[in-house]
Amino acid sequence: MTDSSERILRFAREAIADGFDCILATLVEIRGGAARALGTQMAIRDDGLYCGYVSGGCIEQALAAETLETFRTENDRFVLFGAGSSYFDLQLPCGGGLTIHLHRLQGTHVLDEVLERLAVRERISMNFKPHIGMLETGPGSGTPRWEAENFIRPYLPQTRIIFWGRSIEVVTTSRLAAAAGFDVAIIDPSHSDFHQIETCDQDTAIVLLHHDVDREIPFLTSTLRSNAFYIGALGSYRSHQRRYRELRSLGFSDEVIGRIKAPIGIFPKGRDSSSIALSVLADIAATSTKRALDNG
Repeated sequence: MTDSSERILRFAREAIADGFDCILATLVEIRGGAARALGTQMAIRDDGLYCGYVSGGCIEQALAAETLETFRTENDRFVLFGAGSSYFDLQLPCGGGLTIHLHRLQGTHVLDEVLERLAVRERISMNFKPHIGMLETGPGSGTPRWEAENFIRPYLPQTRIIFWGRSIEVVTTSRLAAAAGFDVAIIDPSHSDFHQIETCDQDTAIVLLHHDVDREIPFLTSTLRSNAFYIGALGSYRSHQRRYRELRSLGFSDEVIGRIKAPIGIFPKGRDSSSIALSVLADIAATSTKRALDNG
């Protein structure tokens, strides 16, 4: 039971390595409402065991059974569920309709490349060509989409959160982040070399959960030069005004300083570590989702 793209692809790779045939099922069209996003995938072995979801759990078993025909024909197929489908007894609770593309994997080379690139935090995509039954890799930009006869399914590295600080807020928030599936790193404020932060990729969030603005400034100067998609700092509005003045005196523009979300989180009045952790992680998740929907 997982909706992690990497785990689903690893399941498919392991299935093939163990001698099973495997289908990669991809949600390629949504009519009306849907529980899952376009591009969501399942991997299904020829013995019926599967990994992943393309709905809220209402069609997965039927889809696994439907793949038996694909194993026999070896051709790519499309299966419709819900609105517009021939499965009259499988109406989706959301009232919408889904089209699932079924591709029988021919080896693990594409899976290997995608997983290897994600392991080194690089973006990549699977490009499905249903009309000729081919699957290849490509650049990992944008959102899942059709381009002419091809369906492009991008993959992003796991969202990384780098925490800076030595506090109960860091302990609580980092533990919750790890449990939620984020890639977590913690930097102790006693370290003085922060230049590696400047090389952070665009799928990284940086969170400052400390209580000393003066000690933050050297770390923030490196953070603001990075490609991190989210930068947040703990503290009151008054503390942020002081932070702003310090950074302005170092030559940072209003636009650059404006990247800092402060007070951090979606409800800035949190006082206990659990509330702060929920507020911070919800804000990061919302920012990441909006960014993906806007431009990938």
